[in-house]
This record gives sequence, structure tokens and C-alpha cells, in this order.
Amino acid sequence: MNILFLDQFSELGGAQQCLLDLVPAVQHDGWKMTCAVPGNGPLIAKLRDHGVTMYRLALGTFASGRKPVLDILRFSLETPRLARDIVRMANESRADLLYVNGPRVLPAAAWAARKTGRLLLFHCHSHLAQRSAAMVAGRSLQLSNARVIACCRYVARPLWPYIDPGRLRVIFSGVGTVGPQRIARDKNGTRIGIIGRISPEKGQIIFVRTARRLAAEYPGCKFVVCGAPLSTNPEAERYAAEVRELATGLPIEFLGWREDVPTVLASLDALVIPSSKEALPRVILEAWAARVPVIAFVTGGIPEIVTEGKTGFLVEPPTAEMLAEKLDSLLRTTEHLDAVANGAYQAWKENFTLDRYRRDVLAAIGTAASG
Repeated sequence: MNILFLDQFSELGGAQQCLLDLVPAVQHDGWKMTCAVPGNGPLIAKLRDHGVTMYRLALGTFASGRKPVLDILRFSLETPRLARDIVRMANESRADLLYVNGPRVLPAAAWAARKTGRLLLFHCHSHLAQRSAAMVAGRSLQLSNARVIACCRYVARPLWPYIDPGRLRVIFSGVGTVGPQRIARDKNGTRIGIIGRISPEKGQIIFVRTARRLAAEYPGCKFVVCGAPLSTNPEAERYAAEVRELATGLPIEFLGWREDVPTVLASLDALVIPSSKEALPRVILEAWAARVPVIAFVTGGIPEIVTEGKTGFLVEPPTAEMLAEKLDSLLRTTEHLDAVANGAYQAWKENFTLDRYRRDVLAAIGTAASG
């Protein structure tokens, strides 16, 4: 089987890492893999290193989250041309199946699939909160009679009105053995971190405000921000500048973008996930595999896998005040942190390994290929 993978970004994020995770398994099964992405990001080089044939998608840059009217208009005008490009790529690669890894490419891919009679599988990694975006995605799925993989039930929910339940499957992400385990706690202080692309939905400002509340009570505590804003997003650049300004005078270390996430995790005593509307952060599973305890807001798909007091700690309502209160209670009884970290590690081994993820996604591809 020949598969044309389509992604809306060439920068690396959770969805792109999930795509990279699939490459060895797809190739091992003897399937031919071709990929099309926009821009010049690091995803292109990583796929080429695996021997994947690449196409360039001429996809415009749009605001994240809720789209302004001008973006919606530009997107509508761009879609027919993008659909013709996908038809050409599918014909050249002799693709049997279009695997769409992001919603911005879905309408054009659905039109291309319908026009050429090809099968389509949509892997949904994000919650389509804007009603118009969910409707466009849903109509595209109906047009192409697509099958859907959702990374959690939270992201699947807006698509329920548009797709037969039998054509939708929830597959949680998985991670491999990520590397070094958490280093023993430093007697001179605790290190608390946040890892992820710097953007409003990730909650770095909330993390900084939490650090300010805890710094006086725990003078030996250190805080770590690992990540960088998306270079093509001016809004994210402004947000990152605001984060740094608010952090002035606080014991916060900014690591920038790091690909060696396991090394960063091994240096932490706790990982904080103050996301406002994220689906299911992959870094939670990476932390579990490294035996790093997770403290997360009750948002998105997080409550679908994190159980309070067993595999992590949940904070509600999602505010800096409540996060600081939770961390304060945990820092006073650190044995609980260790017990939960061990429980999360067992949950990862049983349900969230990379091998399990690959098996489930390849099975979904096989089902989609059968019609």
C-alpha cells in the first residue's frame, strides 16, 4: 500500500512527533510512505533521514485557535488550489490512502480524495473549538467518507455529529523508553518545570505567576521553562516576550527549544501542565516513562488518562492560585510525589508504550484501506 501523509506544519510539535513515531512501523510493514508539508521546518529533514519522499505544500500561515474573518476568507480561497496540488501528489506517488495529520489540510484532502476515489484517514490531534472549524472538518469527513483517529475523546467530541461512530477510533498516544530516569532530588532545592511550545494555550504565564507565589516560601526551589514560540507566529513571539518579562527577578531558567526532552525531564522533580485547552499533551506520557510526577489542570483530554493521586495530580479550577496551593501541599510531603511517579510509570508500561501506539494506528490504517 502507498500512503501520502499530509501535515499542516513542518515545525515539530506533538502531532508531528506522532507522525515521526509511525515511520519505522509503516516501513517495516512494507508500505510506501510519501509526505507533504509546508515550510522549511525540521520535520522535513527528519523524514528525509528515514528515506521518506517529500513534497512541499503551499499552505498559508493562519492564526492559531479562533480564526479571524480574513483568515477564513484566505483559507477558503486557497483550498481549491491546494486540493489540485494534493491530487497531483497523490497521482505521482500512486497513493492508495491519504493520511491527514492536521485539520487545515483536511478540506482540500477530502476534495482530492472524493475526486480521485482515494481513501482518507484523518488523525485528529486538536480540539476544534470554533464551531465553524468543526463544521468544515465534519463536512469534509462526510464528503470523503473518511475514517478518523482521535487522540482522545475530548478532540473527537466536535466531530460526533458528522461521522458514524463505527468510523471513529480513539487511540491514545504512546512513547518509547525515553532515556534517563529522574535524578535523585537535590537536597538544596526542588526543580519544577514546564515543557512545550511557548504559546498561550500551554500556560507559561500561569507557570511564572505560580513560581512567584512559591519563590518566597521555598527559596531553594528552581523553576524551568523548556520550549520556544513557533517562529512563524507573531502572536506567540509576543507571548514569549511577556513570559520573560514577568519572570524577571525569579529563579526561572529558560532552556529554549530542546530535542533532548528526556534529559530535561530527568533533571526535574515535578512537571507542571497548566494548559488551558490543549487536547492531550504528549509530555505527560514522557514524564510518566521517566518517573517524573505530573501536576496538571483539569482541561482537555487530561482527565481521560490522569487519575488524581494515582498517576498524577489534578488542579481545579485552572488558576495560578490553585496550582500554587497544590504544589505547596506536595512540596511539604514529597513522599507522595514519588509514590505517584511510580504509579504513573506502571500505567505507561501497561497502556501507553510506543509499541502499543504503533500497533493500534497501523490497525486503523489497515481498516481504512479496506474501505
